[in-house]
Amino acid sequence: MKNNFELLSLDKVEEAFARFQKANPHPKPELDAPNPYCFLVSVVLSAQATDKGVNFATAPLFLKVKRPDQMLALGRDGLIGYIKSVGLYNSKADHILGLSKKLIEEFDSKVPSTREELMSLPGVGRKTANVVLNAVFGQPTMPVDTHLLRVCPKTGLASGTTPEQVEESLLSRVPKNYLLNAHHWLLLHGRYTCTARSPKCGECIISDICLFYKKSKTLQ
Repeated sequence: MKNNFELLSLDKVEEAFARFQKANPHPKPELDAPNPYCFLVSVVLSAQATDKGVNFATAPLFLKVKRPDQMLALGRDGLIGYIKSVGLYNSKADHILGLSKKLIEEFDSKVPSTREELMSLPGVGRKTANVVLNAVFGQPTMPVDTHLLRVCPKTGLASGTTPEQVEESLLSRVPKNYLLNAHHWLLLHGRYTCTARSPKCGECIISDICLFYKKSKTLQ
């Protein structure tokens, strides 16, 4: 992949992830769901929405609905009644009902465990599929959301201007023993420390490694 990005050495990449692991050995998704199907629904709802907002909407929903057939029985209006606080709820309701129908008809009501099968479901793109493969099936995938797309090139951990490019770069640069949890650490880092508007460099555990911090100190 050709680019003009400045990248950290692989030794420093390994050091960064060693620190992430030491600080948070067992990172977990912040979406609350009782089973793989409900988790898939939550991830679809989380597009352009916060995990907190999705959890607020799904807490009462998942008391009533835990299977695709129960979702179809709830119907479009019933589902919208639960998720109306989530952005783009109309299209998301259609996607959730569509994927529920397909799960029943083609996958015996079970969430499939391959990227191709997951991406055949309505509303499921590559990032959503990667999240499910990682969180549900324990596969070392690299879901790239807006946090990773911003943080990774900025810090020098990876290169790219598109989710696919950053995903490819991370998969080639992150040591294998950190791959399973890597996207969780990066997402949380972007969400709570390396924020878009006011990065908390003084609290950052990789600030001495980060290229952005190095450049900002040079300009001061």
